[in-house]
Amino acid sequence: MKTRAILSALFAAAFATANPAWADDKPVTEQLVDTLTTLSGGPHAGYRANHAKGVLVEGTFTPTAQAAGISQAVHFQKASPVLVRFSNATGVPNIPDANGNAFPKGIAIRFQLPDGTATDIVSISVNGFPAATPEDFLGLLNAVRDSAGSTAKPSPVEQFLGTHPAALKFVTTPKPAPVSFATQPFFGVNAFAFTNATGKSVYGRYQIVPVAGAQYLSKEATDKAAPDYLMTDIVERVQAKGVQYKLLLQLAEQGDEVNNATVVWPDSRKTIELGTLTLNKAVADSKAAEKPIMFNPLQLTDGIAPSQDPILLARPTAYAVSFGRRLAH
Repeated sequence: MKTRAILSALFAAAFATANPAWADDKPVTEQLVDTLTTLSGGPHAGYRANHAKGVLVEGTFTPTAQAAGISQAVHFQKASPVLVRFSNATGVPNIPDANGNAFPKGIAIRFQLPDGTATDIVSISVNGFPAATPEDFLGLLNAVRDSAGSTAKPSPVEQFLGTHPAALKFVTTPKPAPVSFATQPFFGVNAFAFTNATGKSVYGRYQIVPVAGAQYLSKEATDKAAPDYLMTDIVERVQAKGVQYKLLLQLAEQGDEVNNATVVWPDSRKTIELGTLTLNKAVADSKAAEKPIMFNPLQLTDGIAPSQDPILLARPTAYAVSFGRRLAH
């Protein structure tokens, strides 16, 4: 498998940063940040080393009546303002939106709560993750790094993929270019525990489904797409008539794996509609506005708790390393 194709699949699942140095005696989360920066050709001062190119929009989340029965979280009881960032993979700030390395896409949602706090969802446009632990993810990234310019047959990354079927599945999953961010579904690859007012808890994973339906470009249209077509289009749609998504929760059943992001639950699992995201305002000077923001999947509120998924638990630490480096430039 070509290294470029592998890089294309990996970047969107990654943590962001801005320093290419790495050392084996660093924590795994910091090594992840360092290796990802090396792979993206960074650092690019002031930008995320992964998902560097993005755009912010605003709107409202309106919960369904069902949502309160799933969780006592305040944003499932009444409407909340939201801040949403769409993004391309890689740390290249000007990567063309339809470029193969710009996939999968990312979405980060911040629900702004009445007491001044917030809670976040961070998802990607692929259902599943290539590694079950931070150590395995680092092994994969290092294999990609070590394959650059390698003449070994098989290459380090080919050797890794040959013994890690989840990673192989992730990098070979088709990732077509969407017509718009407004036609791109997104998936929460980590499970959370949702507890309602009576104390009943269930595990679930988010799905963010466009009301316009999933729509993708043909290969011919992808080849002709303007470099910023997704970023421009979503702002135009938001300002013209608004963009909507349904926030769904796929519920785990007895025996389903909730602590392993590589395990995708069957489509037969029940889904609950939690509410509707209505995006209707562009953020002025998005580039400046997004720099000081760190979306955090463990920024939670009462009624939602993390699973023990090692990838989920590692994300905030890696994000913090990345965030500090970004603000330093």
